[in-house]
Amino acid sequence: MSDEPTSSVSQEVMRLWQGFMTARLLLGVVLVFLQSVLYMTGTTRSQSEVAVCVAYLLGTMVSKQLINPRPIGQSFNHVWGALVGVDVLMFSALQLVQGVGTNVSTINYTPLFALPLLLASVLGTLRLAFGTAAGITLLMLGVSIWQFLQHSYDSTPYFVQPALSGVGFFGIAWLSNQLSTRLATEGQRARKNQMAVAVERQVNALVIESLSEGILVVDESGLVRSANPSARELLGLTQTSIQLTFDLGCEARWLPLLQLSQHSLQTGQAQSANITIQNGAHRFKGKCRINAHARLAATYGTGSERESLCVLFLQDQRELEARIRTEKLASMGRLSTAVAHEIRNPLAAISQANALLEEDIADPHLKRLTAMVAQNVKRLGKTVDDILNVAQIQPDDADNQLLSTLQVDSSVRTFCTEWALQNNAMERITIHTGAGEGCRIVFDADHLRRVLVNLLDNALRYTHNQPESIQVFTQPHSIAVWSEAQPLDQSIERHLFEPFFSSESRSSGMGLFICRELCERHHASIHYQRNIRNTRGLAVEGNEFVVSTFQHG
Repeated sequence: MSDEPTSSVSQEVMRLWQGFMTARLLLGVVLVFLQSVLYMTGTTRSQSEVAVCVAYLLGTMVSKQLINPRPIGQSFNHVWGALVGVDVLMFSALQLVQGVGTNVSTINYTPLFALPLLLASVLGTLRLAFGTAAGITLLMLGVSIWQFLQHSYDSTPYFVQPALSGVGFFGIAWLSNQLSTRLATEGQRARKNQMAVAVERQVNALVIESLSEGILVVDESGLVRSANPSARELLGLTQTSIQLTFDLGCEARWLPLLQLSQHSLQTGQAQSANITIQNGAHRFKGKCRINAHARLAATYGTGSERESLCVLFLQDQRELEARIRTEKLASMGRLSTAVAHEIRNPLAAISQANALLEEDIADPHLKRLTAMVAQNVKRLGKTVDDILNVAQIQPDDADNQLLSTLQVDSSVRTFCTEWALQNNAMERITIHTGAGEGCRIVFDADHLRRVLVNLLDNALRYTHNQPESIQVFTQPHSIAVWSEAQPLDQSIERHLFEPFFSSESRSSGMGLFICRELCERHHASIHYQRNIRNTRGLAVEGNEFVVSTFQHG
């Protein structure tokens, strides 16, 4: 018998335990009342039966208070003895002492044995149930033998009744145990299904919460049952005004959504429309009016209590346009890569022809023109090589030759100082070197210069004209470029390192993508984060790009 605490017992066992304990207590009260009435009316003069019934009632009250709810177990134990054993002995004693002194059997107590038998069958195992049924049959047979020896009547009733009752008890034990086992199995299956449904709901909720697309679940009355954070942002709900449910009809700016949802529920058809949401005093990403694209789908319940719900998918038109623009730019990027590949040969011919022409002329004016042609051909050739290298159309030299190692602090200071002099930004940039003189990394010098220049150009574009607004930090395992600037919009941050993606129309969107490609070629990584740095004596939060996980030389 397991002595597990009450808190670990399942609810089904608790209910069964309470039911059996209540039944035993009520049976004890009924037996005491019945025997008292029979004794007072003179129907029986057996005080023993009254005493046995009173003892049974007291025993049930004590066992109900002292024994904790638990399964009986797989074998005979003290809990079985306190519950089933006491009942069997008490009912056998009643069967034995009935009619003592009168030679008349007034009451047949055999049906009472069904209660302890059910208790053993439901809260125990089949083996325990059969053992209990066998014990009851043997006790009934012993009582019948005792009564036969006392009265010497016809032996047939004394032995046939225990035999038939024993067969019935074995049948009851088997059936009740099978039903109990089936119900327990179904209960476990139901609990597993409930757990699976609960986990699925939690997963769905997490997925919906993380979607950038706004999702609303609206009923027929216009009450919003569920809304993810993106939808609440689009509707202009602040953190302080967020409620679990709210009515779309309570504010005039949400009426287009209410009308669309009601129309979708009435017609039962999926719909889509472009709507304008006025946010009033609340600003969504710097705008008081949002042009959103809404898609609606209606769902209908089954059964007598049907509940109709409408699911609305909201998306800011600006994000849709940005995605379309990104796809167009990506297509243009593939086209420009193909064009750049075709430009290489004409550029080589132009460069060669210009060199031959330069050999045959002596006019200084014409010399300057050929020099300009050579310079621009070289610049255009460098741009073509960059595009082809990024697209991995031609193998990069860094993979085919032994890379040099760079001293981190001196290299970063040199490259940043050169950039600051060219961009007249010496007062705006501060360089903090902390890698140490012995720290060297495996990185091509020109590629590291390009990474830093791209990051510094990006920082200069978005910072204010303040001293120390751009800061560069070196550590043994990282180089960070920090700028005092506003945080990036989430829709932009998701596509930072994608090719041909930019928040500005004049930018090609290749800078950060090239930085990532160059870092990966040198087994390094680059990422964006918001970080707090000290500038002008204040702790200021800004944008920071970190290059890390170098190969050290």
